[in-house]
Amino acid sequence: MWPRGGYPLEALEVSMDSEAKITPILIITCVLVATAGLMFGYDVGNSGGVTSMDDFLEKFFPSVFRRKLMYDNNNGSAYCLFNSQTLQVFTSSLYLAGIIATFFASHTTRHLGRKLTMVVAGFFFISGVVLGAAAQNLGMLFTGRIFLGCGVGFANQAVPLFLSEVAPAKIRGGLNILFQLNVTVGILFANLVNYGAAKIHPWGWRLSLGSAGIPAFLLTIGALLVDDTPTSLIERGRIEEGKAVLKKLCGTDNIESELKEIMEATRVAQQVKRPFRELLQRHNRPPLVFAIFLQIFQQLTGINAIMFYSPVLFISLGLGNDASLYSAVISGSVNVLSTLVSIYSVDRVGRRLLLLEAGVQMFISLVMITVVLHWNVIDNSGDPSQGTALFVIVMICTYIASFAWSWGPLGWLIPSETFQLETRSAGQSVTVCVNLLFTFSIAQASLSMLCHLQYGIFAFFAGWVVVMTVFVYFFLPETENVPIEEISEKVWKKHWFWKRFIDDDRIPKTSVTSA
Repeated sequence: MWPRGGYPLEALEVSMDSEAKITPILIITCVLVATAGLMFGYDVGNSGGVTSMDDFLEKFFPSVFRRKLMYDNNNGSAYCLFNSQTLQVFTSSLYLAGIIATFFASHTTRHLGRKLTMVVAGFFFISGVVLGAAAQNLGMLFTGRIFLGCGVGFANQAVPLFLSEVAPAKIRGGLNILFQLNVTVGILFANLVNYGAAKIHPWGWRLSLGSAGIPAFLLTIGALLVDDTPTSLIERGRIEEGKAVLKKLCGTDNIESELKEIMEATRVAQQVKRPFRELLQRHNRPPLVFAIFLQIFQQLTGINAIMFYSPVLFISLGLGNDASLYSAVISGSVNVLSTLVSIYSVDRVGRRLLLLEAGVQMFISLVMITVVLHWNVIDNSGDPSQGTALFVIVMICTYIASFAWSWGPLGWLIPSETFQLETRSAGQSVTVCVNLLFTFSIAQASLSMLCHLQYGIFAFFAGWVVVMTVFVYFFLPETENVPIEEISEKVWKKHWFWKRFIDDDRIPKTSVTSA
């Protein structure tokens, strides 16, 4: 079996001779847990399609609907069609609620387990779906979004931890990226539903919001069916239960070395009474810095400005309603296929190479979009021609592909595999909180930025892509095929910059953690 627990370095030899296998129950468990990504992805892809539907706008955002009618009558600028703070709150409120929920989720994840946290997320999702689909006014609509946001906070807290704790080092990247793959499938599913629902009047938007119940139901059932991780069970004193689950995942009764590792990790973790305070200690600075910066950079790629509002964006680029939704389906398909590339390659070529290559590809795509939109306009309003819009769609798909095999999955994978057990739940809370905070900011600002910057919004994100690529080149060490419990010894301690933060005397006791 792969090493899981925090333990003295001399114990590493024992785990190398384990009889454990990559078992069917392990794969099935990871697949069921990763379905949480379907719900997150559906929420991301759903809002843009719904906010482009005339029936939805007329009922909840009449001022935006009137502005859209004026544009349809060749009166007004396409870039500012959907510039409404209230409309943006419809999208961003979900992520604001998620920020608050993630701190409660940190407590439940550590004290009640990863499984129960996912079950709670499922019930939040189902409640949000019901309220949204049945909404009669903005109050119901926004309350539904808040419930969905709570679900996002709980799910994003528990799922990456669950996957990292049960995955063997040699396929940890691929199994963890199952979550991101489900996110992309959820986005594609939302785009397909939006495409069909837009043709159903006047209640198509209700179908679109209500269809989120399918991934919400799958998540809840999946969470109820799986066992909690052995690490979580033993950490909460349920030792016999943890041993039984460990035997199932290992595919062998010979689990003494793995059990010893988890018990030692638990002993160390229980000595830490204030994990958030421990997280601020010097030796935890490398994973904390990356947890924060990777989430900030992930959002500053501009991906969610496109994913949230892709139908709205494509309408603004000169395409009609049907064509814009169809284009969103195409970009969603590219997203799914490119995430499969990441699953195949992340444990073969490593994290750094994927991020560096994607940085170059995203920069070129964003610059090309900026240049083409700058030089190809058809009138004084600055609206692009249809040919220009089609070229931009190709470039957006190229950009999405590079993000989907790099910053999308790796922004979640790298933080989940670098924190020690005693700070892992707190560290994941920080990761989710920072991600949702910047997701909220981008969601709230994107349509206003599109209105005021027009094509310059793509140049804005291109500049940030340069910054994050330079950061990765100089500061991100490679964690490919390194067991989680050896990250401090084999990664941080040997890095030219981060080694100054690692205390040699501390490594044998606490730097090794469960996998």
